Amino acid sequence: MADKKIPQIVWELAAPFAKEAGCIIDDVEFKKEGSEYVLRVIIDVEEDCAGGVSIDQCESVSRSLSDALDSSDPISVAYMLEVSSPGIDRPLKRDKDFIRFMGRDIDIGLFKAINGSKTISGKLTGYEDGIITVNIGNEEFKIEKEKTASVRLAVIW
Repeated sequence: MADKKIPQIVWELAAPFAKEAGCIIDDVEFKKEGSEYVLRVIIDVEEDCAGGVSIDQCESVSRSLSDALDSSDPISVAYMLEVSSPGIDRPLKRDKDFIRFMGRDIDIGLFKAINGSKTISGKLTGYEDGIITVNIGNEEFKIEKEKTASVRLAVIW
């Protein structure tokens, strides 16, 4: 276990607790934010389930995981544990995220501006081999995923 990275170790520890709470692990991050380390565990419902993650599910996973982390002690520095849902503006990171949310409106942040803008908003209409296809009005744009700083579901008010 010592040679695995912290997110992978935590993912494996948290998965049974998430399953018991009726959800799955979506992502695990361990990073320094300001002067503190944060261990962030994102849980979600299965792709074919309606609704989202409840506060009770977050609390259940957090309590169980906290106890397991205290017992196994895989992290040698002080940190803050956060267990939460991906949120309504969830990031799309993995191939399966793009496939799952096909047809939804997305916001893309770019490392370099295209046509003078570092943001693109439109409907996700395709994803293949790391190429994101977005429709904006009547125009179709193809953007390499590696050229994006972030891709998130758009929040439409």
